[in-house]
Amino acid sequence: MASLSLNRTTLRALLPLASLALVLAATFYAQPRTMSYFGLNLMLQYAVTIALATIAQMFIITVNDLDLSIGPFVGLVGCIGATLLYTTPLIGILALLLCIAAYAAMAALIHLRSLPSIVVTLGASFIWLGIAVMILPSPGGKAPDWLKAIMSLQVPLIPFPIVAALVIALLVHIGLMTSSYGVIMRGTGGNPRAMARAGWSELKTKMTMYALAGFFGVLSGLSLIGLTTSADAHIADRYTLYAIAGVILGGGEFVGGRVSPYGAVIGALTLALAGSFLIFMRISPDWQIGAQGAILIIVLALRALISAGEVRR
Repeated sequence: MASLSLNRTTLRALLPLASLALVLAATFYAQPRTMSYFGLNLMLQYAVTIALATIAQMFIITVNDLDLSIGPFVGLVGCIGATLLYTTPLIGILALLLCIAAYAAMAALIHLRSLPSIVVTLGASFIWLGIAVMILPSPGGKAPDWLKAIMSLQVPLIPFPIVAALVIALLVHIGLMTSSYGVIMRGTGGNPRAMARAGWSELKTKMTMYALAGFFGVLSGLSLIGLTTSADAHIADRYTLYAIAGVILGGGEFVGGRVSPYGAVIGALTLALAGSFLIFMRISPDWQIGAQGAILIIVLALRALISAGEVRR
C-alpha cells in the first residue's frame, strides 16, 4: 500500500515534466529543424520572462491568494524600463522600488480589511495599466543596452533561456523550500492560525510574499523589454493567464504552501513551447490561449485521476 501511494505521488510529481516532454516531442515532430541550439533558443526566447511572472504568481498562491494584475504590472515595468530607466536611471530605479512597495501595500490592504485578493488585484490591474499608458501612451521607448546584452547572452551547449530558467528555479527552491523562513512563509499559507499561535505575523509574511512577487514581476518586465528592445502598455496582458497556468501546470494548488518552484518553471517552459508549436502548425494566435488552456485542463484531469486513485485506496 505504501509503495502504491509512493508511486502515485511520484507520478503526480512527474506530470509537469511529462507534459513538457510531450510538447517538446510534438514540436520536434512538426518542425525537425528546431532540434538544435538555435531552434531551442528561438522557441524559448520568452521563457525567462514567463518563468519570472509565473514565480511571482506562485508567491501569491502560496499564501492562498490569487493575483489578477501580474500581466499589466509586467507591462508597467516594461514602460518604466524603456523610458525612465533608460533616460534617468536613478529615477527609474526609484520607480521600480515603488512598484515593489505598492505590491507589499496591496497585501496589507487585503489582510487588514479582509478583502478578496481577486477583487483587489483586479482593481490594481487597471491602476497598473493606467499608469503605464500615462508613461507611454503609444508603443515605443528604448531598452537600456545592459538589459539587451543580458537577454542576448549566448552560453555554450545549452541555450541561455534554459540555463536562466533552471537558475531561477534553483534559487527560489532554496529560498522557499529549504530555508527556515521559507517554511514559515509556506506554513502561513497552509495553516495561518497555527503560525499565528507560534508567534509569526501573518501580515508581515503576506507583505513579504507580495513584495517578492513584485520583485519577480519587475524582473519579468525588464527581461521582456530586453528582448523586445521597446515597450507597450499592453505588451504583457496575457501574462496573467500564463502565470496562473504555469503554476498549476507545475503542480501548484490553490491551497497554501503546496507549490513547486521547479514545477512552476517547467510549466512556464511548457507554455512557451506550446506557443511555438502552434505557430509551426500555422494555427492563428487567437487560438493559442485556447490551446494552452486545453493543455492545462488535460494535466488537471490526469492529476485528478491520480488523486482519485489515492482516495479509493
